[in-house]
Amino acid sequence: MMPQADDIEVLEQSLAWLQHKQSVALATVIRTWGSSPRPPGSLLAMNNSGQCVGSVSGGCVEDTLLARYRAGELAGPAPTMLDFGVARQQATRMGLPCGGRLELLLEHLTDVDSLAALLQRLGNGELVARSVDLANGDVSLHPGDGGLEFELTATDVIKTFGPAWQLFIIGDGQLARHLASMARQLDYRVIICDPRETFKHPHALVDVHYHQQMPDEAVHGLTNQARTAIVALAHDPRQDDLGLGAALESQAFYIAALGSTRSAQARRERLASLGYSAENIARIYGPAGLSIGSKRPAEIAVSILAQMTAIRNGIDVRMQDRS
Repeated sequence: MMPQADDIEVLEQSLAWLQHKQSVALATVIRTWGSSPRPPGSLLAMNNSGQCVGSVSGGCVEDTLLARYRAGELAGPAPTMLDFGVARQQATRMGLPCGGRLELLLEHLTDVDSLAALLQRLGNGELVARSVDLANGDVSLHPGDGGLEFELTATDVIKTFGPAWQLFIIGDGQLARHLASMARQLDYRVIICDPRETFKHPHALVDVHYHQQMPDEAVHGLTNQARTAIVALAHDPRQDDLGLGAALESQAFYIAALGSTRSAQARRERLASLGYSAENIARIYGPAGLSIGSKRPAEIAVSILAQMTAIRNGIDVRMQDRS
């Protein structure tokens, strides 16, 4: 899916074009096959002056789509479904994976108020589901439920916009700062929780929220849990175990803890003694991150974020032994 900032850029530019009385079309990737470069839900907006923002492929589809739109071949008030197949020769020339194919939904935007309302709600930090009726193009806005980011039904295309994902880090420090900075670039809302006054960094990261509550209290207070990743980096069982126990009682999509294979086994035994089942404890990815053979903080942060992204995308990659 496109990060939130990319989605907002497409929506804001579409609104600006409409306000300047330009014709605007919005293309949404609804299905892909093979090696298509962009996932379902990706957006591209274009106007009749030949300008566009966003992306639905690696290049050749955008050029063709814009040319057809400017030529008036895609006119019409009702949504249009377009099927693009990228031939091997063309894909090679454009630097695209061979054999990709994608299906697009093309909407002719006219409703300034609907776009403005969507952007206002996103500005308020809301999660908003935008539903498009495939038969007539009617658009409706609903509160997002934290479920699928993109859904295609027999009658509607539903895309959820907003700050859908958050990362809760237990324990401040160098690794936490690297992980927080990288996660912010992917539009995660990031919270660092560390009650220890001696671990308070003198220079807080921009756009990162800091809590000094006990980790279990902070985890229990989290909203939007189904879209939350919880990572324990304190390397202190008194903190990590509190936060992880609360995480196991939450709906967090990813739970992980730093440490060696030996410390991970000791952690599982401690949590089992507190009454957590083996099945529930198995939700914890520990040692945290994909095995990339590094002990540098920034590279460990990369490995954790990569594993977190894989889980978020439905790929269950269990950690190999880092020790």
